[in-house]
Amino acid sequence: MLNRRYLRIKVLQALYAYFSLPANQLKVVEKNMIQSIQRVYDLYLYKISILLDVLHAANLNLEKNKAKRLPTEEDLNPNTRFIDNKVLKILNSNIDLKEQLEKKKINWQVNFDDIKKLWRTIKSSDMYENYMNNPENDFAKDRKFIVQVYEKFIQDEPVFEHLLHEQSIYWYTDMEVVDLSVMKTFSSIAENTGPINNILLPLIKDEVDDMKFIKELLNKTILFEKEYSDIIAQKTNNWELERIAIIDIILMKMGMCELEHFNSIPVKVTLNEYIELAKNFSTPKSKNFINGILDKVVQEWKSKNRIEKIGRGLKE
Repeated sequence: MLNRRYLRIKVLQALYAYFSLPANQLKVVEKNMIQSIQRVYDLYLYKISILLDVLHAANLNLEKNKAKRLPTEEDLNPNTRFIDNKVLKILNSNIDLKEQLEKKKINWQVNFDDIKKLWRTIKSSDMYENYMNNPENDFAKDRKFIVQVYEKFIQDEPVFEHLLHEQSIYWYTDMEVVDLSVMKTFSSIAENTGPINNILLPLIKDEVDDMKFIKELLNKTILFEKEYSDIIAQKTNNWELERIAIIDIILMKMGMCELEHFNSIPVKVTLNEYIELAKNFSTPKSKNFINGILDKVVQEWKSKNRIEKIGRGLKE
């Protein structure tokens, strides 16, 4: 679910906290960074569980209608295509998902009024009506409908985003990657997926290597930050560092650290990654500025054999 670029973002956030508040201790910052990464999985579970609680609301509504004093024919014999949706049934019966939700106490019961409003919004939509009245009924259409419901009614729903942001300030930047992961999860479910099959994405593909990567990137950027500050000052014609955006400074320090101390990562990959991060987290001109400084550093360090890449295709 979280690739190396996203893990670099988490290191950037941790370094920003560290340099903005000098009283912060490295161990505390590192601990908070790891917790922030781990909590991305909680957000992933929260957003999946919205649909399960919508299903619960739909079932409650159906039972309430049947229990009316004077139920209509529709109340007694309702169209159950939504609550019988095969993807929802697979999600609702999945043992691993159920255990994760119970273990982390993740549900929307405290905000169930919002869930019921969401259910009414979905139910009153043309999308829902077309789905319920479509004579063709197969697994592919059930799965497509759930993905569409998530994209239209859940992914950017302000009410739920606000409730989630109240739980973690970091979740604001986590929403996009989590939404993509949720839809990937829905799309990967097959008709023969059983309760014991693992349908959840792993938080990190290679937990050992990737956690080692972020810890080293955090620690070594801090360890060599004074030296890197001097290099930035030299390469920017002795501008006062205060005149350069703190995010730009941190990104350049991270880039230099990666160039020097991560010998299995190609130079071009490092340069591209920090240019992309600058596009998303700094000023419009930052990507060219950062690229120019890091380019000068690469040329100088190569001439001094300070950059040494090891591995097939990495030696230049």
